[in-house]
Amino acid sequence: MKKLLILIFSLFLFSSTSVFADDISDFSIEGISIGDSLLDYMTEDEILEGIEKSERYFFLNEPNKYAEVNLKKDFRTYDHVSVFVKDNLANQYITNKNEKYVIQMIRGTITYNEDFDSCMVKRNEIAEILSEMFPNAQKTERMGKHSADPSGRSITDAVFFDLDLGAQITAHCQDFEETFRIEKNWLDTLNIAIQTKELRSWFNDR
Repeated sequence: MKKLLILIFSLFLFSSTSVFADDISDFSIEGISIGDSLLDYMTEDEILEGIEKSERYFFLNEPNKYAEVNLKKDFRTYDHVSVFVKDNLANQYITNKNEKYVIQMIRGTITYNEDFDSCMVKRNEIAEILSEMFPNAQKTERMGKHSADPSGRSITDAVFFDLDLGAQITAHCQDFEETFRIEKNWLDTLNIAIQTKELRSWFNDR
């Protein structure tokens, strides 16, 4: 039990009195929560630079509606953390900082290059904790070929937790075929993501 509690607090920081709340704004990754303004963690110039460098999801109907911004700092638990915010001209007319660059998704990653077994052990630990935290969530497990690799030799193994209000928490390991990974300069990683219903709808609008 002590090990589970340590792992819980290394993944999420709680601001609510109940760990079974379905409000994802009660949870954080590296101190960052859904609904926060990214301006609490970066300057506007840094945000705009991050948006400009953001990977675009051109297969979506509105590829420029949101942008992924990478945070550049040393993190306690994760090797890398990124967030999604709206990328539109409306932001320049918003004067209230708390309503500007609102975070719609947080993703933390831990590198497991060529160590898929260890990644899955940690993924399964996290999935067990999430199952206890969200007993009413719809849990789905899915393993298959990674869509980014046309050879079909890269795989992803994911667990999805769909919450009542449409938000989703996911935990998945991705294992790229080595030659493909090196060519793309990508990493084999464990990914933990929290996203709003709005962001999910955007990803599914193709």
